[in-house]
Amino acid sequence: MERLTCEILIGLVAILIVCSCNNKNSTTDAATGMELSTEVDSATAIIPEYAEGFSVKYLAGGIRLVDVKDPGRGADDGNDELASTSPHANMPNEYKLALVAKDSRGEVPEGYTRIEVPIERAICMTSLQISNLSALGCHDNLVGLTGTKNLYNEDILQRVKDGKILKIGMEGNFDTEKVMAANPDIIFISPFKKGGYEVIKETGITLVPHLGYKEPHPLGQAEWIKYVAMFLGKEAEANEVFEGIKERYNSVKALAAQVDHRPTVFSGEIHGGNWFAIGGKNFLARMFHDAGARYVLEDDTHSGGIPIDFEQMYLRAAEADYWRILNSYQGEFSYEALKASNSRNADFKAFKERHVIYCNMKAGPYYESTPVEPDVLLKDLVGVFHPELLPSDYKPIYYRLLR
Repeated sequence: MERLTCEILIGLVAILIVCSCNNKNSTTDAATGMELSTEVDSATAIIPEYAEGFSVKYLAGGIRLVDVKDPGRGADDGNDELASTSPHANMPNEYKLALVAKDSRGEVPEGYTRIEVPIERAICMTSLQISNLSALGCHDNLVGLTGTKNLYNEDILQRVKDGKILKIGMEGNFDTEKVMAANPDIIFISPFKKGGYEVIKETGITLVPHLGYKEPHPLGQAEWIKYVAMFLGKEAEANEVFEGIKERYNSVKALAAQVDHRPTVFSGEIHGGNWFAIGGKNFLARMFHDAGARYVLEDDTHSGGIPIDFEQMYLRAAEADYWRILNSYQGEFSYEALKASNSRNADFKAFKERHVIYCNMKAGPYYESTPVEPDVLLKDLVGVFHPELLPSDYKPIYYRLLR
């Protein structure tokens, strides 16, 4: 009897130990009530470090829950008038996607859109999205885009010419027949831009939001390469590419952090009576800071563009040391052309001292390359603000002082 009791006690202890171990190694997602995976390959695990617009949870059974939100929404709350008229005023606060391996039969939580991965065919709506595919070597997966304006990638242009990639039209005027002909598994969209997506929704093709352009940190924008990689089965490659970007960016940032003097800089031009500047929480404002400069609107709370009148900008920037301009000028841009566009431009100190930092989008692949090259942009800016920090023979790639 005593032996039997002892065996029962030993058995109970063993059961308790097993249960204790199981509980220790498994966790439950509070939002969905589903079991989270404790076995994730570190090489392929997607863990956002700088990006604020997406998060990833790994469920048991190989399902990934990807929550997507607007990383710039909170920053725009500082201006009620802008917030109420912005294109994302009535958009959802969050998008919920469940990425499931094609051979998986796992259950997807309620409220999540099921997407089988890896996908084979995708349409991209913006150059930023295309830059992610290019950096991952995935042009074979690109079957449609909106157009080829300001597109310089020779391989993509040839594929468009050969009919392998279709032009589906611009926002508000999409050609649904071409969308269907491209036969995409998914369409990457920028949901907070105006026009056209309701028509595409009727095709039944899954729309996948991509909000990298709204990230407040340059490395946050670049990190959306990891997001795109999850749909393509290129997670390991994306992690490796991003680590290189991060290392190069932070190396240049550390170089500029040692400066004693930070020159002031402003950005944008006047069009149609308003000056379109970048907000103080914009990724470019952060890049100015990391390059060893001080943005004149650094106290602004917006992450996107902000329209202000000329007088307001002049009040803030009249004595600024540098003026950053990005445009698509037909021909050779010059100080004469800048003055001809508005005679008051010549009143800025940066104009008088020939300190305009310029990039012409018609001269190179700015939008299709820079989202995954923030380190290059940063180095160009450091080369302007603090040329003594770089080799004397450094040649800028995008931004240069306008001569």
